[in-house]
Amino acid sequence: MGSGDSMALRDPAPPPGNVREAPRGGNELMAPARSVQGTSVSPGLAIGPVHVVLARPERVPEWSLPAGHVPAEIERLAAAVLAADAELERRQEQVAREAGEKDAEIFAVHRTILQDPQAIKEVERMIGEQRINAEKAVQLLIDRFEKSMGRLEGDYHRQYASDFSDPWFRVLDALLRRELEEIRSSDEKVILAAAELTPQVVTYIESNRILGVIAEEGGRFSHGAVLARSIGVPCVVGLPNLLARLEQGMRVTIDGGAGVVQLRPEPSDIDEFLDRRAKMEAVRDQLVVHAALPAVTPDGRQLDVRVNIESVRDLDMFDVEHTDGVGLLRTEFLYLERPQFPSEEEQFRMYRRVLERMGGRPVVIRTLDIGGDKPLPYFTTPTETNPALGWRGIRITLQWRDLLQVQLRALLRASVHGNLRVLLPMITSLEEVLLVHEVFDGVRKLLSEQGYEVSAEVSVGIMIEVPSAMLVLDQIIEHVDFVAVGTNDLVQYLLAVDRDNTWVSSLYDPQHPAVLAALKHVADVANRAGKPCSVCGEVAGDPATAVLLLGMGYDSVSLAPNFLPEVKFAIRSTEAVRAQHHAALALRATTANGVREVLDGIRHELYDHPSDERSTVGK
Repeated sequence: MGSGDSMALRDPAPPPGNVREAPRGGNELMAPARSVQGTSVSPGLAIGPVHVVLARPERVPEWSLPAGHVPAEIERLAAAVLAADAELERRQEQVAREAGEKDAEIFAVHRTILQDPQAIKEVERMIGEQRINAEKAVQLLIDRFEKSMGRLEGDYHRQYASDFSDPWFRVLDALLRRELEEIRSSDEKVILAAAELTPQVVTYIESNRILGVIAEEGGRFSHGAVLARSIGVPCVVGLPNLLARLEQGMRVTIDGGAGVVQLRPEPSDIDEFLDRRAKMEAVRDQLVVHAALPAVTPDGRQLDVRVNIESVRDLDMFDVEHTDGVGLLRTEFLYLERPQFPSEEEQFRMYRRVLERMGGRPVVIRTLDIGGDKPLPYFTTPTETNPALGWRGIRITLQWRDLLQVQLRALLRASVHGNLRVLLPMITSLEEVLLVHEVFDGVRKLLSEQGYEVSAEVSVGIMIEVPSAMLVLDQIIEHVDFVAVGTNDLVQYLLAVDRDNTWVSSLYDPQHPAVLAALKHVADVANRAGKPCSVCGEVAGDPATAVLLLGMGYDSVSLAPNFLPEVKFAIRSTEAVRAQHHAALALRATTANGVREVLDGIRHELYDHPSDERSTVGK
């Protein structure tokens, strides 16, 4: 790897007694001042240039400019003003044609406001004197004007404030759009920095160009955090005043495991950093040597280890020979990457490509799971007080049947090209499962009538994310072919903790005894019914937890590709009877700390007791 690459392998050999869990607090500055302590989200080491991105629509990014970059930033501003003016002119002409010159006058007013030399000079002055990016300077101009006009009474003043702001908001949009176009047209690998860790930040550019992600705010188990771990990049949040201390292109280092970000590292810092990364790479290489071996315990119990992916591009992130299949393909990202709903043909081609690439291995494809913090820009969903409990997942696709039917048509057409299994998200009741079966059977029948070839056997399973589905699983299990536990949401709903809410995210704890009891219940019900059961949530990527899941009776786990070699190593190093012993101890624990003590004991056995395969791992 070059100096601009990231190393996202977790340390497989923590000191005895150290829970391999990222610190939860820590917003204090560390010495030297160039190092900032935050909260670890995803382990690994990364070094490279920073690119500041828009964290959320209502918050404009801000970064500092080197003195020599001020002229170029003023040129960016000028280009954005011209772009906004051209857009206003286009709209003026369109409205004049469609509604008349009178109705088009407002756009002429907006163009006049935009061409005011005093306003332009004020923005240029802020860029030059404060050395801030053009986006922030424009936002400050809007804020100052609206504040001054807000002191005046009357509809006229409020209307004028709106008329002044609107054309400058267009400038702001042009700046942000241009910045996005420029970074996406480049092939440079960067560390993304944002005010808040969101899925939009993690998917800002292609995953193979992201060295790491750092943010001022964000939860360790938020959807953005899940994506960062999924693509295997180091990630740290909880970094105070981060953006104000950054400049575009500034070199930084990330220690994802320790939650530390260093700004402008000295040559000696870089040498030490690269040395540590080289040692981690050596450990990774040792694990990868054996990654193609099946995850079979010394006493003969196998755990299938599969991967979670978001798109076809993710197929290049791992060696197919190292995995037992795809345990979760999140299809919503196929939708999020497009300006409109993907057609049946587009979906068919993508699903076919994944199935063919996996060469007969199982491929579990989840139906569309949008809503909450995963809105589609071209599909209006209601504003909800608590979107986590709102219109999302199967609730949307059962109400908008066209979405479900088109996706099922594409899936069933692709089924003849591999071993397809369909997974239903956000199931809460048996009624929902039966409704989906009706739609499924109708789609299959229509495809056959239209002459399409469809696989005779396509398994349909459900995600266990909602406590109600877990509690009535005895009834549901007879109507599904397999179950997969989505621990990311299950923990959230069991503990009544919004994992995207920074006020309570510290209470989100996958090691809570209630979570383990739920996991054991699902495995017991599935085993009694003779149905396969898996865990595809974040916890499956931890080797010690994978051992617990084996001991509870799960037959497969699905995880981010970068965690695959270590999890397979852990299973090959642990007898099934020993895993069952660990699981029994963890299930008897009455506190989360008690569960963590059991996990520590597993790690101690994995890395401190040498055997043929692990004798060189973690040393």
